Amino acid sequence: MSKLLIKNIKQLLQVREETSGPVKGKDMDVLPCIENAWLAVEDGIIADYGSMDDFPGIADWSKLEIVEADGRLVLPTWVDSHTHIVYAGSREGEFTDRIKGLTYEEIAQKGGGILNSAKKLQNASEEELLASALERCNEIISQGTGAVEIKSGYGLTTEAELKMLRVIKRLKELTPLTIKATYLAAHAVPMEYKTQKDKYVDLIINETLPKVAEEKLAEFIDVFCEKNYFTPEETERVLEAGKKYGLVGKVHAEQMSNYGGVITGVKCGAISVDHLEYVEEKEIKALLSSQTIPTILPGAAFFVSLPNPPARQMIDAGLPVAIASDFNPGTSPSGNMNFMQSLSCVQYKMTPNECVNASTINSAYAMNVGDSLGSITIGKKANFFITKKMNNVDMIPYAFGSNPVESVYLNGKKVSVK
Repeated sequence: MSKLLIKNIKQLLQVREETSGPVKGKDMDVLPCIENAWLAVEDGIIADYGSMDDFPGIADWSKLEIVEADGRLVLPTWVDSHTHIVYAGSREGEFTDRIKGLTYEEIAQKGGGILNSAKKLQNASEEELLASALERCNEIISQGTGAVEIKSGYGLTTEAELKMLRVIKRLKELTPLTIKATYLAAHAVPMEYKTQKDKYVDLIINETLPKVAEEKLAEFIDVFCEKNYFTPEETERVLEAGKKYGLVGKVHAEQMSNYGGVITGVKCGAISVDHLEYVEEKEIKALLSSQTIPTILPGAAFFVSLPNPPARQMIDAGLPVAIASDFNPGTSPSGNMNFMQSLSCVQYKMTPNECVNASTINSAYAMNVGDSLGSITIGKKANFFITKKMNNVDMIPYAFGSNPVESVYLNGKKVSVK
């Protein structure tokens, strides 16, 4: 039995005796904390915690690994519930095109965007994809992320989509991260199906989806519901097909326009709807009557210069907002969840406490791991990080160019990443 004690913690944050769902509305600004605390771990699980003032003492210190956290904070690791970490090659040329004035849609029309990534991925080997994805996984661990959802969607053929999902399966085996896989079934329409999109949707449902399910390669199914991509009707068709194989729905919704993705996601019982830059009052009302979690992706809105999603209005209305990075080569080439919180504070007027809740407990429920991750709770996985010395949690979004993380523990073990 392995035992670990973190003692003299300046603040132990996100401490919850129990969790039964995401934190909503005004409660998002409440971040439970123990000052001058200790945290005990046994066999990779959170065993106990409390104040050093009431520390019970230990009979046999020789069987215990002890970490001194004087002047440092301890938080549960970030849960990043929306990423595209498996990809081939970067797209910095498109970054320059946008600086020169081209829109995302114009770049896509000349062969850039998702189709650009798809071509590169189709030509890459599984080993090449795995090697580059492992580097990105190590990078996000070093920045405090302990759980991540990873999507396919850059394949656009059955063979290439399966290749991506098999890489994600291998990442689950090779990294200490908690990983959930999403079959991003309808991400873009391949050029050869441009005038016959119905046939491409048929291919997704009748050919690729059964093979994904047969190999048990995904937990979720996702659709990019947007003008020039997939309609609400096509989105519903794909999500309902996924349900028949036990795949839980997610939707890329209201990113470029108000197009019906949120309403469709709610109708289909999606676990989350993500992006939300063009959400209006009707979407907020629909979400309030559902269990679907609205997830904002600050890195994408920032990088592509999109309007800010109405995060403040959604929280004030009583919704449980989650934050994810959208780590991908085209619109958010960063998985740094600390920076995502800085953006949310500065651009969306979210408080640091709201950002921590959005990036831990709420994002955990947005990828269906809230029962085991997202808070310091007895019985949950011991996934946490120790910060560098700092006064309080506000320092994380405040010092936006710095990595606040000193050490990361996943499954109760310190992780060393290069």
